[in-house]
Amino acid sequence: MKDTKNNKNMVDSTTTYIDQLLENHSKIQVIRLDLSYTKEHAREASLEEINQDLKHLLNNRRTKPSIFENMIGYIAKKEHTKEKGPHIHTVFIYDGQKVSKDAYKGDQIGAYWKNEITNGKGIYHNCNREKAKYAECALGMIDHTDEAKRTVLKEKAIAYLCKEEQSIDSIKQSGNERSFTRGIAPRKKSNAGRPRQCDSTGQSNGTLEDESCGLEGQECPSDQNTD
Repeated sequence: MKDTKNNKNMVDSTTTYIDQLLENHSKIQVIRLDLSYTKEHAREASLEEINQDLKHLLNNRRTKPSIFENMIGYIAKKEHTKEKGPHIHTVFIYDGQKVSKDAYKGDQIGAYWKNEITNGKGIYHNCNREKAKYAECALGMIDHTDEAKRTVLKEKAIAYLCKEEQSIDSIKQSGNERSFTRGIAPRKKSNAGRPRQCDSTGQSNGTLEDESCGLEGQECPSDQNTD
């Protein structure tokens, strides 16, 4: 894994983002999905198309409460390979006090991507269905007091998500297109006791706000997708 200054800065700021979410919520549910396209469509899919599909999904959060209610944060990393075409490694973070079934929630998001956002052209891989494959697992429920699991999430999963490989450079139309995005960090709350709630998904008046940078991403233990 490359360790550039840009990579280190993004890892540091993203781990801070996780800490800030856990300062505001006593538990978080961490859900990891790979979002991509069928083999037939991946050959012709463009960076512009997957950018629009991701933006569509994120901007629709308020109109799909059955799927996105209690979502408090997200991380998304776009990549491109000849085999898979453009694809996105994502982490969706929910309030763990209100969402208990992480694998089920991942399937909800994935089905929404496949059936509604991409009109059947999309596929997804739900890593939370394969938590047993991880030697050190940082998916699912994380309590704010669980330092061991927090460390795995930040030092293993986040660091790998930010790795500089499988770049989107080959399909960029301009130098301004970014591969890495995440939600806005929540405002720090007072010491009023847990759970401390806030809207940290980066939404304001129905528009998408995020913090972005040109970095690359993380693979699941398996590259198989759910058709």
